[in-house]
Amino acid sequence: MRELLLGLRLLLGSGRGNRVRFLLMTLGSAIGVSCLAVVLTIPGILAAQDARMAARQPTCARDSQGHCTGIKGAPRELTRTDPLGSRPMTRVFIAPGTKHIEPPPGLGELPSPGEIVLSPRLREVLHAEPGLAKLLPGRERRLIGAHGLAHPDELYAYIGVSPHNLKEADVVTLFGTPYPPSPTVENSTLDIVRFTLAGVVLLPLAVFLSVCARLSAAVRVRRLAALRLLGLSTKAVQRVNAAETVAAAVLGTVLGIGIYELANQLVSRAGLPGFKWYPSDGALSFSTILVCLVGCPTLAWFAGRTSARKAASNPLAVRRRAVQKPPAKWGMLSLVPGLGIVAGYCVAGATGHAPRDTRVSAVLMPLAVVLVGVGLVLTLPLLSRALARRVGRWSGSLFLGLAMRRNEAEPGGALRVATGLVLLVYAASLVQGVLIELDQVSKSESPVQIYSIGLDGVTAKQQHALESITGIRGHAVQMSSWIDPHTDVFEPTIHAVVATCGQLHKLVPSADGCVGGRPVRLLDQAQGASWDGNPGDAFAFHLRKAGHGRFMHLRVPKETLRYRDWDGISALDAGVLLPPSFLPTGYRPEDASLVLLSSSDPGTVRAVLDGIGGVDPTIAVDPYGINVTALQQIAVVKTLLAIGMVLGLIIGVAAYLVAATDRAMERKPQVTALALLGARPRTLRAVQVAQVVLPLTFGLVLAVVTGKAAESSYLVTGGGAIFWDGKGVPLLLASALGAVVVAVLGSLPLIGRRIDPELIRRD
Repeated sequence: MRELLLGLRLLLGSGRGNRVRFLLMTLGSAIGVSCLAVVLTIPGILAAQDARMAARQPTCARDSQGHCTGIKGAPRELTRTDPLGSRPMTRVFIAPGTKHIEPPPGLGELPSPGEIVLSPRLREVLHAEPGLAKLLPGRERRLIGAHGLAHPDELYAYIGVSPHNLKEADVVTLFGTPYPPSPTVENSTLDIVRFTLAGVVLLPLAVFLSVCARLSAAVRVRRLAALRLLGLSTKAVQRVNAAETVAAAVLGTVLGIGIYELANQLVSRAGLPGFKWYPSDGALSFSTILVCLVGCPTLAWFAGRTSARKAASNPLAVRRRAVQKPPAKWGMLSLVPGLGIVAGYCVAGATGHAPRDTRVSAVLMPLAVVLVGVGLVLTLPLLSRALARRVGRWSGSLFLGLAMRRNEAEPGGALRVATGLVLLVYAASLVQGVLIELDQVSKSESPVQIYSIGLDGVTAKQQHALESITGIRGHAVQMSSWIDPHTDVFEPTIHAVVATCGQLHKLVPSADGCVGGRPVRLLDQAQGASWDGNPGDAFAFHLRKAGHGRFMHLRVPKETLRYRDWDGISALDAGVLLPPSFLPTGYRPEDASLVLLSSSDPGTVRAVLDGIGGVDPTIAVDPYGINVTALQQIAVVKTLLAIGMVLGLIIGVAAYLVAATDRAMERKPQVTALALLGARPRTLRAVQVAQVVLPLTFGLVLAVVTGKAAESSYLVTGGGAIFWDGKGVPLLLASALGAVVVAVLGSLPLIGRRIDPELIRRD
């Protein structure tokens, strides 16, 4: 305790410069802790949203055999999720029964037939787009409460309908399941987020907090050496130094938690693109606060004890400014294995042997990213010293000679300033790889959009209305052959499309030689072979007319029609083309679906979906290639990655500003000495710029190379079609150039016009 009090007294009574350094340490710790709190609360926000989605899920009580119980007189429900642009809109149709059940969270009671209960955001959208009224029939009654919605921007509605208007409905006796039907972010996708945030935020954050804990290292080490020479023990000297760093860390942690709470209140209400949450979801949990309050001071304690080790063990060498030992080469032990893993994956991708075992890659890839990142930090002083020795030996320039000799004597000084910027460029490459992988999942190149609607329960009048929706360019009926449900013997099936030649030409890009009036065998030119039946094979189709059923028998014809389907999306999945006249008059296929085609323009897709809802809002429609849930997840992930990049940028720039300011104060005596010896301000500025820019440039080149290699290896393990991202190189180079410009501008103010000899007299 005596050493801790001594450290605090030295802190308060050691001059304005030391108090400025303490303020920098405190502010740096506050920024770091607030960034750490953001990363730690993201899983909690997602879990809170998933919990509310699970609590409102309609279900029924089940017995030991898994059968629903208490279904007599129970209400029925039908859930439909449709894309509204790139966001899902969920509609829950509820038909009341004679039995009363507890309403879902956010509702006081279930809506009656003709009533709708909307989420606040969906109500705004409905008023802005009146066409949605076809999908949301009824009069508005009230709004869904916050505890019944996953997030404030969710598009959700409960619609009361009459029982006879609800087809294919399920019994509901209660609301709430252990798990949501579709989590906000899938576990596999969440692993990607964790992997990226670890490389983009946590690794630079650990370096940044270490930098903040070791500010004013030279001044403090000389002061600690004096205390050691006055008789203080080795451990006592380390405790004195740790007292200052821990005090700054504790104060910074409290301040950082306050900054996060304020930011959570502001940002959650404003929202982020694709991601919004309630302020209570982002509130810090006890475990998160404990991690921040314990983790940051603990890191500061160990960093303070480590930085004081030299002063405690050899105080005379410190006071007499003995030549520092060269950096240890053991830092390469982290970089070499990391690059080995990365290079192995790159070679595997280049030779066409991309790994299939994702479990091994899920462990090795994050490990390689962390090893390479840590290796960059530990290896840069060693490489900087080697570069300084070579350039200083062969350079005839005065400013380069002075700069390189200083970097050779103190290789970690300049790189302490540059490390944050180097890690920022390295992390930017990793984020590019993740965005490329997500883009491969969500990007659609098809010029058309296909919709599939099951005809079970759709009347002939409704079918005609669906085919006449504005924006539809082609339509056809696709049916499947009958399978005997009472036999266990495998029976081959065939799919047939019922359409005229004119309808076929509108449905596919080309169909050469189509002759109407007779069945023909279909052959996709891209496949080269038919997957449905051989000529002469017999199949039966079950048809219905006004409740009466009959079979239609078909033999696969020998005549073949070759057609070409759309790239990336198939409008036809059939082996035979049947003209509409082939079906008996008035009969419709039992197992069939209506295929509609429109352009892939988002506005057209939205209009077609609205038109389908206008025919019957309960119709189930499958828009091929549009997984609206996946699109929403990708939007959330991209937002989280953007948060990570912003945090990484804040950490990188903050690390530079804090370290540059500390270095400016630390270097004042040496700069003053050179000025008194006759060095011109222009030369001194050139020296300061060269001291930072040359090792920084070398580190940025290494960061770009290792970052691109890590990005490529990540894409190889992701199983996508893109392994090598040439388009991202200009952006990385621009980021590296921007980091150099920032370093140059930050180095110029280190040289002032006023010379203060008092700095040398004190020294």
